[in-house]
Amino acid sequence: MPKLAQRMSRARPSAIMAVAEKAKALKAQGRDIISFTIGVPNFLPGEHVYAAARDALAKDSGQYGTNRGPDALLDGMLKHLRECGVEGYERKHLCTGVGNKHVLFNVMYALLEEGDEVLIPTPYWTTYVDICDILGATATLLHCPPEQDYKLKPAQIAAAVGPKTKILLFNNPSNPTGMVYTPAEVQALADELVKHDVWVLSDDIYNRMIFDGIPYAHLLNARPELRDRIIVLDSVSKTYGMPGWRVGFAAGPEAVAKALVSLNSNHITNLPEVVIAAAQAAYDGPQDIPKQKAVEFQSKRDEVLAAFAKIPGVKCPKPAGAFYAFPDISVAFGRSWKGTKIANDVDFCNALLEATGVAVVPGSAFGEPRAIRISYTCKPAELTEGLRRIQQFFGELA
Repeated sequence: MPKLAQRMSRARPSAIMAVAEKAKALKAQGRDIISFTIGVPNFLPGEHVYAAARDALAKDSGQYGTNRGPDALLDGMLKHLRECGVEGYERKHLCTGVGNKHVLFNVMYALLEEGDEVLIPTPYWTTYVDICDILGATATLLHCPPEQDYKLKPAQIAAAVGPKTKILLFNNPSNPTGMVYTPAEVQALADELVKHDVWVLSDDIYNRMIFDGIPYAHLLNARPELRDRIIVLDSVSKTYGMPGWRVGFAAGPEAVAKALVSLNSNHITNLPEVVIAAAQAAYDGPQDIPKQKAVEFQSKRDEVLAAFAKIPGVKCPKPAGAFYAFPDISVAFGRSWKGTKIANDVDFCNALLEATGVAVVPGSAFGEPRAIRISYTCKPAELTEGLRRIQQFFGELA
């Protein structure tokens, strides 16, 4: 049989999905499993979204659509950007895609040559490094430990940028940590970035899930002269409870948007009419559900922090957005549960799942092996019980 392309030897399945699938399999076997693994918002969009989808089905044209995305959807995306304080874009600066992952892949494909360097603040979303590997780019990890609240510092950028540096990836609010950069922190990073001729991919997918009254700050507003080098990435997945609808977009320089349109024309052609209608309704319709869910997630965040604060030795920087917590559980390393030694984060997660039925993702999947990621989007009763089981597990460690 002919061989696969060499690049496929560098492609890996999602580490997050691997843990989630294991939890699903155990649940199918009858185990009482509580999963804190997948980053899905765990709520559905409003009825106006479904009404728009049904109407689109009833009026289906059966025709191909535009590679960029229809004007009405692009206008909804522009409205969303303006509501998040990101101004100055027009339709010509946008291109849609099949969710944020697809758009991110296309952007990196359009920008990177093999051997180019991508700077990635760490902890990172797993897909960042995976795409670099597939494309033959070098992922340079800028370690942001819990001691600095998992946040990137300007000095790290200054020290890391070199002749092969092509892209800096910036995710705010952050997956996996839930951390949110303050306006002053964003300003300091922007002041450093203007000194370096690199692309900045601003992954803003959690931009409406910010807690504690912290204002949302963007690099574009801090230093507008970065506009010709910043590419904004966003989607309906997290804000509107629509991950399965697969609608994302990029906003950036016109030349980049044109490149993305060309890529779409060669593989997806266009988004389906029904998902276009649903996404447009989400952007143009009532915004009460995202606001309500942000309040709910803040309350859940508080419960998670309170639970981990009661476990001696566990440190958890306070997340201020998204729906994740990223506690440092390295205090468990070197200890054991009923004779099973815990040497690292993977051992911890396996032992926790076996002992309590609680599934979490090891931090090494995100580049920080001292931690675990908790996605707290589950039902309130499940969250409370899962946290109780984690506390009990720590109490049983020898």
